[in-house]
Amino acid sequence: MHLLPALLTVLACLPYTTLPFEEKIQIAHQIVNITEVYNVDFYWVSFEFILFSRSLHLLIYAILSVAYFIWYKNKLLKKYGSLPSNHQVIKRWIYTLVFIQLAIAINSLGHMTTIYQHEFKILGLESTEIFSEQYYFRICGGGFFIQNFILFLFPKVLYGNISYDERSNHEPFYQEFKLNLPKKTKPATINEDFNLILNSYLMELPFIKKDFSLSQMSFDLKIPARFLSNYFNNDLDKTFGEWKNDLRIAHVCQMIAEGKAKVFTIEAIATNAGFVSRSKFIDAFKARNGVTPSVFIKNAELQVS
Repeated sequence: MHLLPALLTVLACLPYTTLPFEEKIQIAHQIVNITEVYNVDFYWVSFEFILFSRSLHLLIYAILSVAYFIWYKNKLLKKYGSLPSNHQVIKRWIYTLVFIQLAIAINSLGHMTTIYQHEFKILGLESTEIFSEQYYFRICGGGFFIQNFILFLFPKVLYGNISYDERSNHEPFYQEFKLNLPKKTKPATINEDFNLILNSYLMELPFIKKDFSLSQMSFDLKIPARFLSNYFNNDLDKTFGEWKNDLRIAHVCQMIAEGKAKVFTIEAIATNAGFVSRSKFIDAFKARNGVTPSVFIKNAELQVS
């Protein structure tokens, strides 16, 4: 869906890229001279079709975005029984962008229909008045201009801060913006309560899931991702990815010690530990044990015998 308009544009413009430079200059002058006459046709489709299809694609895309957002919200509720505390922020952000896209798409379709097809009425008003050239450029130009900086009005989305602190849910916008500006963070203070929560969480082996991530861990523990990130970087002196692979390799070694290597292949063991490929598994295993999994398994069998 994202790449489809770009692909169509490339296919439509491809023949023009191979023209001699002199012909390109002539076409450029022609476009400048007839900017008010939209009759430039491409090889496969007309320019009129491109104008309509772009607006129609934007309209459909905006509607499907809302539908997907609602579907994913219901999926989270069904899977976890609750939503992340930043859901309302993301909802306002997406709905704001969708509203802008709908305004641009509807205005463009109305304007193009009035120009290329026929004039029509809405609630007794002529389409030439509602979708005039003046309103067309103001709404579309203003919409495209606003959407370029609309993200900055939602700092939680901009900085990717998944916070479970409910205190900011009902605070004024300026206070919420201030709370979510990036700050210099001190090393996380790790206490016994956190260690108990983490150890209990790890007993469920969440790290063997292929889609296990820092955001997922933050969601499961109801602990801000920034706190967890500081914990890994400052207290453990490793990244979340390194910590995750450490747990996965330790889990693999435990499986080998239990004799699972006699039942499962190396690929199956790697998959059960959450690795997405054999090569990444072998690299991670060798980095932590100094030998490949196959050599490690042979050495373990020799020790048993």
